[in-house]
Amino acid sequence: MDSISVRNLWEGYAVKSRRGWRRRGQITWALRDVTFSVAAGEMVAVIGKNGSGKSTLLQSVAGVLNPTKGEIRTQGRVASLVDLGAGFNRELTGRENLLIASVLTGMTRKEARVSYERVRAFSELDEATMMTPLRTYSAGMGLRIGFSLAVESQPSVLLVDEVLAVGDEHFQQKCLRRVSELCDEGCAVLLVSHDLDLVSSQADRVIILDAGVMQFDGSVAEGVERYVELSGGRREEQDFSKKALYGVSGRRRRSGHGA
Repeated sequence: MDSISVRNLWEGYAVKSRRGWRRRGQITWALRDVTFSVAAGEMVAVIGKNGSGKSTLLQSVAGVLNPTKGEIRTQGRVASLVDLGAGFNRELTGRENLLIASVLTGMTRKEARVSYERVRAFSELDEATMMTPLRTYSAGMGLRIGFSLAVESQPSVLLVDEVLAVGDEHFQQKCLRRVSELCDEGCAVLLVSHDLDLVSSQADRVIILDAGVMQFDGSVAEGVERYVELSGGRREEQDFSKKALYGVSGRRRRSGHGA
């Protein structure tokens, strides 16, 4: 059974004038007629140049964006790591954010309190750190909370957008082992990454997007080779600064934790 089904998906944005007015009838298409499915227990990697529509695709599957045209269906609980800052308030403590986010995933308050220690243990953050505001956290520490919550919510569908790259090597490997376990348990994983080595070692299938159009859907080896050809042999770098990840300036108050 398919855990993710995307059919003839078009995602567009209205073109605005310099004064901010929408221009009637003018649409910029971020995704154009995209169709694919992901089976239970399958990990599919979406690769492509910056601006090709990868993050838009994950946001659409996550329900953050409504399709302009087409249809998206998912089976079971969907957990997403599309944006590290999504659903978190940087003025609240890590503990408060975790409890609130747990409820937002569909847990009851009792379930959120019961799962808190399990999630915190996976993140490897101590209780003293969890009692400090999220604004004092490094990007890697924010990833630990977000990922731990996502995998411990027992999702049927897991959406991951590059954010694993901000963690340290130890936690990256721990995350990948947990994702592999989830796949074995029947979770469908849709992964966006520029790390071709990660894609080659973890994914079951590759989708290539280029300017919003799906150019390839098939084996990992062929997909990676095709992507390198389309990129002219170059591998693009991602921006993992706090501003890029959270949408805030890296300048913070003096108190805080390091990576």
